[in-house]
Amino acid sequence: MGGETKLSGPDLEAGIAEDQVGAGASLLGHARGEPVLLVRNGEELHAVSANCTHYGGPLAEGRVVGDTIRCPWHHACFDLRTGTPLRAPALNPLPCYDVERQDGRIRVGARRGDPISLRRPSSLRTIAIVGAGAAGESAAEALRREGYDGEILLFGADEALPVDRPNLSKDFLAGTAPEDWLPLRPPSFFGEQKIALALGARVTAIDPAAHRLTLADGREVAWDALLLATGADPVRPTLPGAELAHVHTLRTLADSRDIVARATRVKRAVVIGASFIGMEVAASLRARGLEVHVVAPDKIPFERTLGPELGDFIRGVHVEHDVHFHLGQTAGSIDAQSVVLSGGERLSADLVVLGVGVRPAFELAQAAGLTVDRGIVVDDRLRTSAPGVFAAGDVARFPYAPTGESVRIEHWAVAQRMGRTAALNILGRDVAFTSPPFFWSTQYDVTVNYVGHAESWDRIDVTGNLAGRDATVAYRRGGQTLAVATLGRDQTSLDAEAAFERGDDAALGAFGRTR
Repeated sequence: MGGETKLSGPDLEAGIAEDQVGAGASLLGHARGEPVLLVRNGEELHAVSANCTHYGGPLAEGRVVGDTIRCPWHHACFDLRTGTPLRAPALNPLPCYDVERQDGRIRVGARRGDPISLRRPSSLRTIAIVGAGAAGESAAEALRREGYDGEILLFGADEALPVDRPNLSKDFLAGTAPEDWLPLRPPSFFGEQKIALALGARVTAIDPAAHRLTLADGREVAWDALLLATGADPVRPTLPGAELAHVHTLRTLADSRDIVARATRVKRAVVIGASFIGMEVAASLRARGLEVHVVAPDKIPFERTLGPELGDFIRGVHVEHDVHFHLGQTAGSIDAQSVVLSGGERLSADLVVLGVGVRPAFELAQAAGLTVDRGIVVDDRLRTSAPGVFAAGDVARFPYAPTGESVRIEHWAVAQRMGRTAALNILGRDVAFTSPPFFWSTQYDVTVNYVGHAESWDRIDVTGNLAGRDATVAYRRGGQTLAVATLGRDQTSLDAEAAFERGDDAALGAFGRTR
């Protein structure tokens, strides 16, 4: 990051002819030394920054959908008129510019200020949020962005500021991103927004009837509305040696730091479990030069989530990078120097990372008498069974509109989007959570984008060339398209997301099929 910004296209400050931007089209240019994207949306003209405020993705390669613009990299979504972030992983507003039309020419004028949140008095004096991860932090920001002027209490059990968790297993672990990239916001942000962030603050009990919660130090706190965003905890299998000091799970910044510290001193690592976390860890440790072995019970990594074709392709990418697989096996025990497999093979290991999944942290809700079923059960407004109590993120089990199934989804962007929706409903906006699930996974130089949700399927259609890293994979059941994964087709992924939003079965049916 950093360096001089390269400008391309016309000087929009000097002006262009109106016919240079056709109906529904956009034009990349620059104004006042900044890259700017000019968009014609219906009869309106908009000028916005050409780079997404998340990771700087090129919005000229994204999509305009209605009155929004979407980033091709990670599907951040912004309001075209105001730049307001509407959908995670967008955090900051997108800079917007004045547009002038005169005598058949278009000129881009001054940059506008960020959207102003109008204060809206509320009958809720105190909103408490338990959990300062993706959902909790997003909810706190959304409350302020929507103009809530009461007290916001954000309790995080972790000692670290809320961080960009996907980077913990990707660039930071690989050594290609510094730690100062990780916090979602600097410490000053929470003070400026009057969000009372308490770190290292573990909530031990909630009382929905009395509207009180209890902290580990014995303090009791009253609230008018409560959001449970307690997330999930890594599974640590009960096998001999799993508690040894060189055996790690990865969920927090402290976990990632510990793995990095050991990875700089050792040569051989064993990753137990071919989950997304496990495989991203394998890629990151290979980037650091470690010998890496992956042990997993499945014959093909990701077969149950991505299907055999895409799963085998990802396995092949790891093999190209000299990762050693031990599939169809489990770990039987761990000692100070090795991992013994179920088949009897012994793998030398100076570092062991457990990537066998997570469990939703619903103990608080269960103890309080809330309805729990492999997660905290919520309705489509993210309301729990207790009045005034909401849940969002990895811990929440919600009705998934396309199929009517009750699902719990462990995706970073989904948790952030749920946090925003929960905040809106706490404020009485009455908004259903219908955002199509989206996640991305980057392993080496391969990124998989996935939209939708398919826990099972009866058909997988693949078009393009997986080996050439240019493909679309569609997952279907009973003729319904449940999910679409892409390699090297960012705009196709955005189109799939928009089709899921519209409920456009005909458009979804075309993905993954030869046209």
